[in-house]
Amino acid sequence: MTFFGEFLRSPLTVGAVAPSSGALARVVTAPVPGSGDPVVVELGPGTGAFTGAIQRRLGGRGRHIAVEINERFAARLAARHPGVDVALADAGSLAGVLGERGIERADVIVSGLPWVAFGENERRDVLAAVVDGLSESGAFTTFAYVHARWASPARRLLRSLEARFDEVVVGRTVWGNLPPALVYHCRRPAW
Repeated sequence: MTFFGEFLRSPLTVGAVAPSSGALARVVTAPVPGSGDPVVVELGPGTGAFTGAIQRRLGGRGRHIAVEINERFAARLAARHPGVDVALADAGSLAGVLGERGIERADVIVSGLPWVAFGENERRDVLAAVVDGLSESGAFTTFAYVHARWASPARRLLRSLEARFDEVVVGRTVWGNLPPALVYHCRRPAW
């Protein structure tokens, strides 16, 4: 199984032709605390580009829950990262995933989801699940490709983030990704 092969099988759920780079993973996972026992949720981990970075930052502490809709990716992720709790589920069902594990809210939510492939309702539902599943002092990070930043779906995503968080910071371009990407750092969910 290759990432590109999964993209060809299901382009609307995979959303990219190649996995994210280590450079992008470092920026996206930066909010994962270096101490304590945080609950970290990863949405759309795919083949695990962010998963490894999260595991390194956690260093055996806390809980790491990865929510993946693609069965093949989920199975591969579980085999590669036995310390990660992999949930085969849609990101919009985050409340159920957390509830099944006795968790009310996450400290950090990291997203590798293909926002540009989502329709209005799906984007709204997933972002509502993120806001509901994040602690008051929590952080949410996601990314967009630079070349599509000014396209309608990307502008709608940014407006949606700004409507749901008190603080949205657009990070610098990560040129070491194919294609180059920028990261949205969101804090203080507006319940």
